[in-house]
This record gives sequence, structure tokens and C-alpha cells, in this order.
Amino acid sequence: MVWLAKWIRENISNSRILIITDREELDEQIEKVFLGVNEDIYRTKSGKDLIERLNQTTPLMMCSLIHKFGARGYADEEEQYEKQYDEYIKEVRNNLPKDFKPKGDIYVFVDECHRTQSGKLHRAMKEILPDSMFIGFTGTPLLKKDKPTSIEIFGPYIHTYKFDEAVEDKVVLDLCYEARDIEQKITSQEKIDMWFEAQTRELTDYAKGKLKQKWGTMQAVLSSRSRLEQIVKDIILDMETKDRLKSGRGNAILVSSSIYEACKYYELFQSAGFKKCAVITSYNPHISDIKGETTGEDRDTENVEKYRIYKEMLGDKSPEEFEKEVKKKFIEEPDQMKLLIVVDKLLTGFDAPPATYLCIDKKMQDHNLFQAICRVNRLDGEDKEYGYIIDYMDLFKSLEKAVADYTSEAFANYDREDVEGLLKNRLEKGKERLEEALEKIRALCEPVEPPKGTNEYIKYFCGEDQFSLKELKEREERRLTLYKYTASLTRAYANIANDMLELGYSIKEIKKIKEEVKHYDNVRREVMIAAGDDIDLKAYEPAMRHLIDSYIGAEESRTISAFEDNTLVELIVKKETAAVDDLPENIKRNKEAVAATIENNVRRLIVEKSPADPKYYERMSVLLDELIRKRKKEAIEYEEYLKEIAKIAKDSFEYRASTYVYPKEINTDERIALYNNLDQNKELAIAIDESLKKNRPAGWRDNPRKRRYVISLIREHIEDEDLVQKIYKIVEEQEGY
Repeated sequence: MVWLAKWIRENISNSRILIITDREELDEQIEKVFLGVNEDIYRTKSGKDLIERLNQTTPLMMCSLIHKFGARGYADEEEQYEKQYDEYIKEVRNNLPKDFKPKGDIYVFVDECHRTQSGKLHRAMKEILPDSMFIGFTGTPLLKKDKPTSIEIFGPYIHTYKFDEAVEDKVVLDLCYEARDIEQKITSQEKIDMWFEAQTRELTDYAKGKLKQKWGTMQAVLSSRSRLEQIVKDIILDMETKDRLKSGRGNAILVSSSIYEACKYYELFQSAGFKKCAVITSYNPHISDIKGETTGEDRDTENVEKYRIYKEMLGDKSPEEFEKEVKKKFIEEPDQMKLLIVVDKLLTGFDAPPATYLCIDKKMQDHNLFQAICRVNRLDGEDKEYGYIIDYMDLFKSLEKAVADYTSEAFANYDREDVEGLLKNRLEKGKERLEEALEKIRALCEPVEPPKGTNEYIKYFCGEDQFSLKELKEREERRLTLYKYTASLTRAYANIANDMLELGYSIKEIKKIKEEVKHYDNVRREVMIAAGDDIDLKAYEPAMRHLIDSYIGAEESRTISAFEDNTLVELIVKKETAAVDDLPENIKRNKEAVAATIENNVRRLIVEKSPADPKYYERMSVLLDELIRKRKKEAIEYEEYLKEIAKIAKDSFEYRASTYVYPKEINTDERIALYNNLDQNKELAIAIDESLKKNRPAGWRDNPRKRRYVISLIREHIEDEDLVQKIYKIVEEQEGY
């Protein structure tokens, strides 16, 4: 839409663009997208405002929202749309002045043109803008019955772009579907316990123990075995076991069949201790809603309950304020807003990349279902590989049939080719994904030399030569591929770990695959520490931690936690040779692997810090090289080697080596760096330091003119231009200037 609008504006003189939408979210989205490509677009405030703007020569681009006039009180969504379109057309017509003559060559973009009402809108707008060209846009296939009418109204297709093409182009994600027959699992306590065991079959003892504590609390609170309560338990179990939900990087939307039911869901989640959820609906609680409500018994009516729950949830906020705050948190802080409970709202036009699961407990079909499931297909980082649809209503009757057909039943009113490939069976896709992930990581590690132990993996992914940081850098892409493939394998395994028997894997195969996943995760961790990559990948680690703890069983949780907030060098500085005890077991028991790991990390630190004081770190590099040579020639005992490399690591990290004695005036990091790189000329180092501290302008690093002035301050003390530039680069690295 935005590129077509830009092309029209740039290539057709006197052209103007009008975009008509029927959703506040779409209206806001359109404005944001246009502003994102530096195009101003005016959002009209009403039908009257639109007519006034069309009667003028500006603005050149505008969008108009069909407000929900009279939508309150209409239970049926189609009835709501019918009303809002009628009211919009009426307002536009009533505000037409006698001298109305639209200015410019106007192109009208009608969004959501799949709606039946768009034909009525098209005819009304055509009366007002008889010479304009109308172009229909929709992200939803046309129903079979609407295709002839839509083509008659808007003309032939300009371009079609189907869901599977968008998935192939990596514009959106594939959708995995699973129907869950919750009622079959709640007929007795025994069945509920069996269901819990099946859902947690492959969890580690530690993870299952923690989950059982929560499960016991939930069972005590939600004990009536009602359908809603079991769905609440099911969703909370997913929150504790599913990758994106557990890590807090993703969240979920639950579609409820009514506002009252949405409120009951909210109350049940709150009772079960699941607080990070909210209800977003069109309901605006007024005291008048419950006036005269009584059952004649000692209990609330549905309206009173709905009013009470909603008011408690809103607190002192208005529904508009609450909705805005909740939506923002859902998008920007998914770990703080893990579930939105909705009825009709937010199922079209709501763009929330973290949304990963859509749970459906409402009869839906056609456009409403199509648009709803697309809420979870947005890209959001490598750990979001699919959007998941959990269907508690069995909308495609897949539980009744031997073969699932996702083009019939709820999508029966579409042409088959328009929805084919939209939904994939979660388990079938999960198996395919696991086999693919195993194949990729096996191929990546296939060239590792036998016996494929820790040393061989470190050499293959980090380099043969401990003297060469160049080799470490050259193999960086290979290591990143290992980390990516391992993460993908771990997620793929965790996704179907509890369903592998159902998928046809034997007990022996399941055990072998679990051991293989564990093996590659250990390799990933060892290589990451050996290369010193762990500091660069801290953000990535927490998202993997829960999967490893829950499904694989971390080989040593103590090791993982030790590196959570520290690099290996930082651990050595704190604990000296005892830091070796925090290394992974496979590295720790192999002296060659320990040495290679520490040397890689210290070398990397020296190179990273070198620009701040080249002379100092050059000496550290020489000391490291000499120590490596002694080790390789076996001219030093292992214990002594560990002490010496710990000292080099400490001196490199803390900068001021204990063996170096400086004149008493050389007492700051800045003066030490200057002194070391000015042939230990104390007077010159002090003179430059004092001049810079006294005269350097604020914010000089970000301003070319100010940078030149700082160079001139150095030049006042040094004649050799090469030395001036060298000292300037050192000065740039000093925090004290």
C-alpha cells in the first residue's frame, strides 16, 4: 500500500491519496508505516472533516476511519459492521456542501475490502468521488460467494500474494495447529493426573518437581473440573513448559466466546496465581448496566459478576487508559503481560510480534478466524520459529477425523487453494523440524576429527593455534552457526519431547535423541567458553536456560550460573586458579582443553583492551606467548602454569600490573597510558594530561570540529605528527577525558 501510494504521488501529477479503514489499530498502523518512510499522512477526525479536506487542495495523503457508530448493544459482529458503515456513509453525505468539488486526481484505497459492507461503501463514495480510482486491499482471501461481487466492484486483481509465498519470503511465520479435547481429560481425578504425567513425561526430575508444586496449588484452587478451569490449567501448564512462553520472550492470546466468559477466565487465572494477564474487550462498565439486576437468590447475575470483575481489574483507570497500557506492555514487555483474554477486539490489525500462541475457545470461521490466527505469525527473533494455534473448539473437526483437513469446516466458505497450507499439524511439523535440526547439526560437526572429544571440538571451532587470534576470528561464523543450530535443535526437541511416543518414536530412539541433544548443548557451552564468546551471547543464554534445565538436564547448573554474570577472565581475577573448577566437566578434566580455553579468553581480552594502552598490552601479549611456549615444550608444571596465566589475566583485566612501579605523579589510568606510550617521559605525559583535562570541550568525541581541537592540544606538546595521531587514538579510549 505505502509503495503504491508513493509511486502514484511521484509519477502522477496533481494526485492525492485517500485510505479508508475500519479499525483504530489499522488507522494508527497506516500512519506509522507512512511516517516510517518519511511520508506525511493526515488522519481525518470525522466524515465532516474528510469532506472539508477533499474540498481543499491539501493534504495530499489522508486516511479516514469508519468509526463504530452505534456499535454498542449489537451482539453480532456483522450487525455492528453493518451499522458502522451505514452511519459513516450517512455522516459523509449529510456534510456535503452545495459547492462540493473534490480537488486533485484522487486515488481511494479501501482497506479490508473483503467485507460485504465494502460494496455499499464503494457505491456511496463513488457518488461523492465519481472521477476517482478505487483500489481494494485485503490480507484475507475473498469468500467464494463474495468473489464475483468484489471483482465487479473493484475490477480484476492487480496482484495476489498468498500466505505460503509470504512464509517462503520470510515475511511471516508458518502456523502450527493443534486441536485439544480438554473435556475428555477431566472426567475423573485419575484422568487429570494421567494427563499431567503425559504433558510432563520428558521433563527432568528437577523441572517436574517444581511444576508439581505449582500443579498441587492449582488443583486445590481449581477443583471443580469445569471446562473453563481445565483450560486455565492447560494454558498455565503451557506457560511453564513451552519455550517462548516460559522464557518470557513470547506471550499468548486467549479468544473467549463472550465478555462474561472472558471475565470468568480472568478471575480463574488470578485465583490460580497467574497474575500477568488482562481482558481487552469493547465492554465499558457503567453502574446503569447492573441497575435492577437480581436473581432472587443469594448470588450475582452474569451482568453483576462481569461488572464487578471488570471494575476490579481496571482499578482507577478508564478502559481506554487500561487498554493502551496493557497493549504496550504486551508488545514491549512480554514477560510482564503473558496473556491477553479477548472476544472480538485485537483479532484484526493488532500487530504484536511477541504473540506466539493463540488459544481459541470460541466458534469462529471464515474472515474472523483467518485474521485471528494471523495475530501470531509476526517475525520476532530466531527463537520464534512458528506461530501456534491451540483450538479448544475443534473448529476443523480434526479430532473426529482420521485425517486433518484445514481447508474445510471453519474454512469451508473459501476456495480450497486460497487457504491451502495456511495451517500445519503441530506434531507432524514438530517431527519434521526435529529431524531437520538433527541433520543440520550433524552435518556441521561431521568434519570434527575423531574421537570427537572436547579438544577436537575446540580446535575445529576455535582454531589449532593458541597464538592466533586471527584463526579464532576466522572461525567465528562457524561457531555462530553451531550456537544457532544447537538452539534450534533444543527448541525443536523441547517442542515435541512429551509427544514422541505418539509420533512413533521408540523408547530407544527417544533416549538416543535426548542424549544427542544433550551432547550438542555441552559442545556449544564448551566452545562458547573456550572462545570467550559467552560475554557476547549473554542475552541469548537466559532464553535457552529453561529449556536445558527442563528437558535436557544441565550437566552442571553450577557451571552455567558461574558464567551467567562473569567472563572466564573475571572469574580468574576473583578466584585465581580455583576458577578452573567452574569450567564444564569435559574441559576441566582435560589439561590441554583448560589451557586452550584460558589462553583464548586472555588473548581476546588483550586485543580488546590494547587500543587504550598499546605498549602495556603488547608486554602482556609477549608474556602470554612466552608462557604458551613453555607449556607446549612442557617446560613448566601445570599448577605453576595456572598461577602464571592467572596473573597475566589479572594484570590484563585490572590494567595496573602489580610488578610495574610508576613515578608517584603517574597516578591515574590516563597518565599511565600516556607515560607508557611516550617512552616513559613523565613530564610530557603530565603536561598533555593537564592540558586535556583543563581544555577539552564537552562532547568532543561526537563533534568533528571539537575532535580537531583536541588533536591541536596534543600537537602543542608533540612535533612528530605520527606520534600525535597515535596519542590521540589512545586519548580517545580513555574514560577520564
